[in-house]
Amino acid sequence: MSLSDFGIRDFIDVLIVTYVIYRILLIIRGTRAVQLLKGLMIIFAADTISKFFGLRAVHWLFQQFIPVVLVALPIVFLPELRRALEQIGRGDFLNTPFFFRTEDMTSAIDEVVRAVEVFSREKTGALIILERETGLNNYIETGIRMDSIISAEVLANLFVPNSPLHDGAVILHAGRIGAAGCILPLTDNPNLSPKLGMRHRAGLGISEQSDAVAVIVSEETGIISIALNGKLLRYLDPRGLREKLIGFYNPKPTRRVLWQNRDSSRTNTPE
Repeated sequence: MSLSDFGIRDFIDVLIVTYVIYRILLIIRGTRAVQLLKGLMIIFAADTISKFFGLRAVHWLFQQFIPVVLVALPIVFLPELRRALEQIGRGDFLNTPFFFRTEDMTSAIDEVVRAVEVFSREKTGALIILERETGLNNYIETGIRMDSIISAEVLANLFVPNSPLHDGAVILHAGRIGAAGCILPLTDNPNLSPKLGMRHRAGLGISEQSDAVAVIVSEETGIISIALNGKLLRYLDPRGLREKLIGFYNPKPTRRVLWQNRDSSRTNTPE
């Protein structure tokens, strides 16, 4: 079809398809499906490159692998598919999304540190998750949505002992408190000390499945810990906690290496 044959009907057709793709991308935005899509794009790009350069064995390998991936897609994307159908049923598919994100995390981190200092002093158990690149919408949906400003006072109220939400996790999303009372996956690390409770296991679990930072306060001892990339760093003071959190949002290569090397020796430290 030449450009001269492109009419108003074709324009509407392309516009509808573009909008549908745009809405699908918005649905998976903020979930682990984004990383899965990136992986698929890399696979298809590598297959195309191998075909272009005549790498027959590599191209054959990708041709055998791609059908398996396509069959597995509905299973892998089941939560996102269910979420999309629910949004269509509620009429949310046509709603205009809210794009604004808070870029300055310094004030939010200060509020978290203020709250954690009180939790540690009063031995109040707490689990606060700070979202980074990997979206946590799947876990936010398991809790009570809040969309509240991040303040030490609000966080303190959420973790009041015996309150309805104190046992779950608070997730900080888009510069705000996204939800409270969230259910997180537990780590299955066999080397983890049995003296560590459910908060530590949940904090490690979410750090294994995303790049989020989990701040944990022990209810028994008031010890402050951080979980990142499946590693646990314990016995932090408020000042050290702030430095670590600021460093994670303004990473330096040497700092990340030091983090990984120091964590492995602390995971089994008893509470």
